Amino acid sequence: MFKKLFLVLFVSFIYVESALANLDVKARTAILLDYHSNEILFEKDADRKIFPASMTKIMTSIIAFDLIKNGDLKLSDKFIVSENAWRLSQAGYSSMFIMVGDEISVENLLKGIIISSGNDACIALAEGIAGTEEEFAFLMTEKAKEIGMENTNFSNSSGINSPDNLSTVRDIMTMSKYLIKNYPKFYKYFKETEFTWDRTGGDPITQGNRNPLLYKNLNADGIKTGYLSYEKYSLASSINRNGRRLIAVGSGFDSKNARSKESTKLLTYGLTNYDLVNISKAKEPFEKVEVWLGKQDKVDVYTNEDIYKTIKKAKKKLLKVSVKYEGPIEAPIKKDEKVAILKVVYDDELVGEYDLLASKEVKKVNFVSRLLKSLNYLIWGDV
Repeated sequence: MFKKLFLVLFVSFIYVESALANLDVKARTAILLDYHSNEILFEKDADRKIFPASMTKIMTSIIAFDLIKNGDLKLSDKFIVSENAWRLSQAGYSSMFIMVGDEISVENLLKGIIISSGNDACIALAEGIAGTEEEFAFLMTEKAKEIGMENTNFSNSSGINSPDNLSTVRDIMTMSKYLIKNYPKFYKYFKETEFTWDRTGGDPITQGNRNPLLYKNLNADGIKTGYLSYEKYSLASSINRNGRRLIAVGSGFDSKNARSKESTKLLTYGLTNYDLVNISKAKEPFEKVEVWLGKQDKVDVYTNEDIYKTIKKAKKKLLKVSVKYEGPIEAPIKKDEKVAILKVVYDDELVGEYDLLASKEVKKVNFVSRLLKSLNYLIWGDV
């Protein structure tokens, strides 16, 4: 009585011929991620150990954001600056220029860290939260493990010289995605181009964001630069154009100019050579499947998650989506019950299978109706 049904949905596109350029990124290590599909579009020695320098400050910020989210910290809370934190402002490193004894709000410290890249602000925040920078670095490393940064160890809050402060561009990418996904409200700090600190004992000082991509016509909105003499220049960057987000991380650029130029090249490559396809939106009706002996003949099905696929523009026609189920599906059907599978095939390769769930309950018809439907099927072969 029942048959296996395949509903094939061809995702239609205009076919565009495009010669994909061989990408040469002048960095020791680099990676490019399409945020929504979570697909890597380019990588170069992405698991090589690096000294993350000031990209470390992304995790410093995340620790504070976690505490704020959990109600254990407020942006308005104030921490007193120690001599230990102040010394970094006098040592030639990038600084917020805080003074011993200053009482500074968490919000201002975060802006000093994110926008001004202040190492002194990092220590003030770390000591205010954990008592010592060493204890804070432990929290950072534990958080890194929690979010899937498999090759990272943090030994300080700022990323300044330390042989034990290690990561990879893949892990920095993971950290960047975590920040963007979980803290959109706070992520806005990363696109601010300047921060003015009304410092003690001097005129207010305004410092610009060191991320060069914020000043280009790229729709960049973050996230963090880095520099150490032996690591050279690094950058974690992100653009958001028409709802499509790319994240790039590179380290070992030879100069500031190369950092800007090569990061731009990497992000532009992703936009130019690939398209993002939204196959299914979470909780929204995707397709109807047939029902047997139910009070309705069909029911809408949906996926629990957004489903995206990144495809090469030159291969748009090779994406196929199908719905597979043993059907018609016999009632009763519970709401949110798995009733079918969504299969995604790209270039003749199965790239994903996802559960399709019933959008509502379907009750079984009464005995008389079931009898009539069964007779109808026997006579006409129709459900």
